[in-house]
Amino acid sequence: MARKKNSSAEVTGPRIRSAAQRLFARHGYAAVSMRQIAAEVGVQAGALYLYTPDKQSLLYDMMHDHLAELLASHAALSECADPLAALEQFTRFHIRFHNARSDAVFIAYMELRNLEGDNFSRIEAMRRSYEARLHDVLERGREAGVFELPDTKLATFAVIAMLTGVNTWYREGGRLSLARVEDIYWDMVRKSVGV
Repeated sequence: MARKKNSSAEVTGPRIRSAAQRLFARHGYAAVSMRQIAAEVGVQAGALYLYTPDKQSLLYDMMHDHLAELLASHAALSECADPLAALEQFTRFHIRFHNARSDAVFIAYMELRNLEGDNFSRIEAMRRSYEARLHDVLERGREAGVFELPDTKLATFAVIAMLTGVNTWYREGGRLSLARVEDIYWDMVRKSVGV
């Protein structure tokens, strides 16, 4: 018997990931069962295993895809030789990219603790790769005397935490537009590095 069109891997696989992402973001990875994901998609729990070996693999794949897209999107930007321009570019990119993917961002930052062994190591390496891009910009600026930083690594963590924090409160249609938030945050980042 042929598969029904709406049960094909091209349709059901993405629906499973989308449902899992919503549920993990809303309730937390540990609180969500494969049965809940199946119910959300409208399939039997056993059918999930045609698309993913287990819940851990589902979490890893979501985080990996999010970080791979983040790294590729950032790499596609034109490189700025000037550290101040590069820092502004990073600031605005980070806010825009993450705002469009709030559930994926929440999972990538909050559910890292639930990854096991090699899954954790691979995702952590991807996160460090992204952080290294900001660190390099800050270090270039410090060496050129453009930025005043007592500790470049600490500044890297602080800036990323501040920028990622926009996702916890920003809502489209609120008091400030995203463009205005970017402007304000860029001013705060600029001042935080001693410009």
